[in-house]
Amino acid sequence: MTQANFSDDTQTITEVVTVDLVSDQPGVITTMTSETPGSQSQDIKDQILTILSELPAYLSTFFVEYQKPLVTIGLILAGAISIKVTLGVLDALNDVPLVAPFFELIGIGYTGWFVYRYLLNATSRKELLTEIDSLKEQVVGQDS
Repeated sequence: MTQANFSDDTQTITEVVTVDLVSDQPGVITTMTSETPGSQSQDIKDQILTILSELPAYLSTFFVEYQKPLVTIGLILAGAISIKVTLGVLDALNDVPLVAPFFELIGIGYTGWFVYRYLLNATSRKELLTEIDSLKEQVVGQDS
């Protein structure tokens, strides 16, 4: 191994030269590599570029392997965010004068209509139970 230093008033360049010899033929030089301080940063740059170029393949493999848990977590987060936004909007509307009492009147009116429409007569209660069972079958599925 030979090391050469070239000095100037402002800059020092260090170069490392590696020479391999053929063991079965004495005195024959096979390879000569020159390594400068910049080549180490080039190697690191190449490794980073290799990792970044393979990143889409890694991410697609990860998503395919863990698709169901990722979708579940995404739905839970989306549901939590939508609940927070809805509560924020309702809180803001509640601060506006006359909006809260108006919503209360709408709720009382709908409750009165629902009781009159579905709960007063036995036939309408059966109709309500039929609609609830139909909706349950659509959501859950039919029982076997």
